[in-house]
Amino acid sequence: MSDLPLLRLLPGRDRRAKAGHPWIFSNEVAMTAEVRAIPPGTPVRVEGDDGVRHGIHHFNSHSLIAGRRLSRDPATPIDDAFWQGRIAEALALRTRLFPTPHYRLAHAEADGLPGLILDRYGDLVALQANTAGMEAATPAILRALDALIAPRAVVARNEASVRALEGLPEATLLLRGADATGAVEEGGVSFAVDPLGGQKTGWFFDQRENRARVANLARGETVLDAFCHTGGFGLQAAAAGASRVTLLDRSEHALATAMETARRNGLEDRVEAVRGEAMETLERMAASGARFGVVVADPPAFAKSRKDIPQAVRAYSRLARIAAGLVAPGGILFIASCSHHVPSGEFTDSVLAGLGRARREARILAITGAGPDHPIHPMLPESVYLKALTLQLF
Repeated sequence: MSDLPLLRLLPGRDRRAKAGHPWIFSNEVAMTAEVRAIPPGTPVRVEGDDGVRHGIHHFNSHSLIAGRRLSRDPATPIDDAFWQGRIAEALALRTRLFPTPHYRLAHAEADGLPGLILDRYGDLVALQANTAGMEAATPAILRALDALIAPRAVVARNEASVRALEGLPEATLLLRGADATGAVEEGGVSFAVDPLGGQKTGWFFDQRENRARVANLARGETVLDAFCHTGGFGLQAAAAGASRVTLLDRSEHALATAMETARRNGLEDRVEAVRGEAMETLERMAASGARFGVVVADPPAFAKSRKDIPQAVRAYSRLARIAAGLVAPGGILFIASCSHHVPSGEFTDSVLAGLGRARREARILAITGAGPDHPIHPMLPESVYLKALTLQLF
């Protein structure tokens, strides 16, 4: 038996663990003085008060989610071989899914790596450790990456707000290598990636399949890519044969990067950039009579917490109403939400309400989410953060 510390659950508080849930909440734990003294991020054995064993978890007594399961087997050694094995399993899946090494390599609980995000851009990796356990395991994770894919550079983008819930500081660091710039190939376009200076981990792999769908619908059409960031949707639409693409974002740096990508890929003659606050600019465009064959509205999260849900739902409805006014009859509207606090049903209802206020008829072509390199743990439906609708409007 492992010599790891033992975490005992309170009587009657093991129902979730027995059902296979990967989390242990703090109100389910017998918080003795000895347990509270366990350093955050330590692997522990978990047992019910009846002696039923629930495997090994990363433990943090200061977090609401006190335990995050690493293994169902309480005898599993949490050593370098463990981390290499888990990342190797994740790598094997991505290798089956994609022909080139550009993907989310590890997606937290669904890959048996709770709190860890790894994005791969060929020989460049962006790492996000969102828990005390993964922060402590980072050296072992780096050794596993060295053994499996030998990246020339690894960047830690440890700036997610959830780290504060674990008592961790935010930081962006170059952990390996000297040059942290790279590229991702998608939809016939080569996009520059900068995990040190860009947003999130450098690229939004989750929208890969949605970008491809929109690009396929954009041939011969005019396209408006709102909240475009570095132009993932719009530039792939241009490469697929869109007649004209307008990129809209408030970030001068993001638009400059997008236009440089357009020039590098020979697309600049069909792409223009408009800088401005998206909602206000969209309203002005609609009032001026502008219409597009395809409109993309992919905003940042409107709900940062549960208390923001009502405000976010109203914002998505407003966005749908405004964006619908820019879609030509028979055209396409793609609208998305990355607010995991807003349930899929509420997002869909808010979009349809906005279309109703715009007096537009619609048919839903696709209800989608993140790509398969962002798998979902079946016991964690709340981790389904990305929701997207592709609609044809009349």
